[in-house]
Amino acid sequence: QVQLVESGGGLVQAGDSLRLSCAATGLTTINTYNMGWFRQAPGKEREFVAAITRGAARLYYADSVKGRFIISRDNFKNTVYLQMNNMKPEDTAVYYCAASLRYGTLRREGEYDYWGQGTKVTVSS
Repeated sequence: QVQLVESGGGLVQAGDSLRLSCAATGLTTINTYNMGWFRQAPGKEREFVAAITRGAARLYYADSVKGRFIISRDNFKNTVYLQMNNMKPEDTAVYYCAASLRYGTLRREGEYDYWGQGTKVTVSS
């Protein structure tokens, strides 16, 4: 069983940077999991943001964040990160970390087996 805990959210201004962390706790390490970040803005459906494969060989990004966000992982620390740069008001959302044992696109919610509770990010203009 994997338990995921996000942190690092907060209120920032447009153009600022923020780094989110996702710590995995429990009996299992994240080494065997593909990891992803999703977000849900007020009144909208949850959407894919970024994903990273087990060995970090492949990174995937939504077009809306490509070139601004960077996903990374530290398997020794059991932690995944999302570095968000040049943030925009439209990045305002609750950000969720997720873990997947499956092989797939890693862009769909249904591919993930475990989810965190989310951390709120607000970007003011």
